[in-house]
Amino acid sequence: MNKIATGIDVGTYHVKVVIAQRSEDSKQPPHILGTGYAESRGLRHGYTISVQEAARGIKAALRQAESAARIKVKEAYLGIGGEGLDEALSRGEAVVERGDSEVTERDMQRAIAASEQALSPALVLNRRIIHTIPLRWSVDGTRVLGKNPTGMKGQRVAVETLFITAPARHIEDLSEAVALAGVAVADVIASPIAASFVTLTKMQKRVGCVLANIGSETLSIAVFEDDLPISLKVFPGGSADIGGDIALGLKIPLEEAEQLKHGAVLGAPYSRRKLDDIVSKRVAGMFKLVEAHLKKIGKDELLPAGIILTGGGSGITTITDIAQAVVRLPARIAPLAAGEAGRMQLRDGSWAVAYGLTIWGLTDRDEYEVGIDGSFGEALGQSMGGFWRFLKKFLP
Repeated sequence: MNKIATGIDVGTYHVKVVIAQRSEDSKQPPHILGTGYAESRGLRHGYTISVQEAARGIKAALRQAESAARIKVKEAYLGIGGEGLDEALSRGEAVVERGDSEVTERDMQRAIAASEQALSPALVLNRRIIHTIPLRWSVDGTRVLGKNPTGMKGQRVAVETLFITAPARHIEDLSEAVALAGVAVADVIASPIAASFVTLTKMQKRVGCVLANIGSETLSIAVFEDDLPISLKVFPGGSADIGGDIALGLKIPLEEAEQLKHGAVLGAPYSRRKLDDIVSKRVAGMFKLVEAHLKKIGKDELLPAGIILTGGGSGITTITDIAQAVVRLPARIAPLAAGEAGRMQLRDGSWAVAYGLTIWGLTDRDEYEVGIDGSFGEALGQSMGGFWRFLKKFLP
C-alpha cells in the first residue's frame, strides 16, 4: 500500500486536516483521501491557552477526515505558526579535516554546528530550532557558486545559516493537544514553509518572491530566492482585524462585516467608498510591515516573482491591488495545486498549510526521495524535491 501522510494545521479559529496518499505515478500530486474541518478552541494569536480545549477541536477535525478517508490516523505532521515563529541568522566555519584538503559532508555539518553555537543565547532561550537551512557557503573566503562545496579544495569551509525557531512551550503544548486527540506527532514544520510546497512554483522560488499568508490574527511571510527560504517573519494582525474595523466603522454586526469584507452585496445602504477606505487602511498597514522587513533584508523591489498571497484573508476584495501598491511588487493570489486539490474541493488558500504538510510527510523517506527527482513538485505547480533533498541533511 502506498504511503499515507496526514497534515494538521491548527489556527486560532479553525483546525484543518488533510489525509493524502502518495500517487503511484511520481509525476502526479498526492491523492487526497479525506479532509477535516472544525472550530479551533483554546488558542489565541496562535498560542495554546488550553491544551484540553485545543485537543477537542483537533479531534473533531481528525475524525471527520478519518471518516472520509476510511482509515485510522496514527501519526501526523503538525504545522507551527503564530507570532512566536521567528528567524535567526548566524555564521560558522570549520577546518577541513582531510589531509588532501577536500571538503566533505562531515566538514559541512561541522560548519553548520558551529553556526548554531554562534547564535546569541537570547535568540534561542526557551525556543526550539525547527529548521536549519544553509544559505551561502564559502571555502577559504571565496563564495561557492552553487549550494554544495563538497569535493572542493581548501583549508576552511564557512556557512551562513538561517535558523527558524519557535517557542518550545508552544510546540510542546500543541503536540500534547494532538496526542490527546489520539495521534502521535511525526514532525513539526513551520507553517509558511509547508504552504510554499503547494502555492509557489519552482520559477518563483528561484528568481525570488515573498509568500504572504494572511491568517485570522497573524500575517506570516516567507521570502524565497535561489530555491531556498532566505527569511521568515510573522506579524500580529490578520483578517479578523479587518472585519472588526468594518463593524466599528459602519456600526454593523460583526457577522455582516465579515460578509462585506469578502465582497458580499447585502443591499444595505453602506457607502462603498467608506468601506473601501476602511479595508484599505488596515490592509495597507499590514503590507507596510512586509515592505519594512524586505528593506531590512535588502530585498525591497528586488523580487521579480513578486508577492503571492494565500491564507483565509487572501480572499478580501482588492487585496492584490493594495499589496502591489504598498510593496511595489507584482501581486497575485496563490492557487492551490491543480488536480487533486480541486477534486477534493479545497476551495481556498486556507488549506495550503494542511496540504503542504502531507507533501512534507510523503517525501520524508530515503526511498521516496530517490524517486521524485523534481517531477512530482512540477506536477504540483512547484518543486520541493531538490530543496528537501538538500535541506534534509541538516535538519535537527
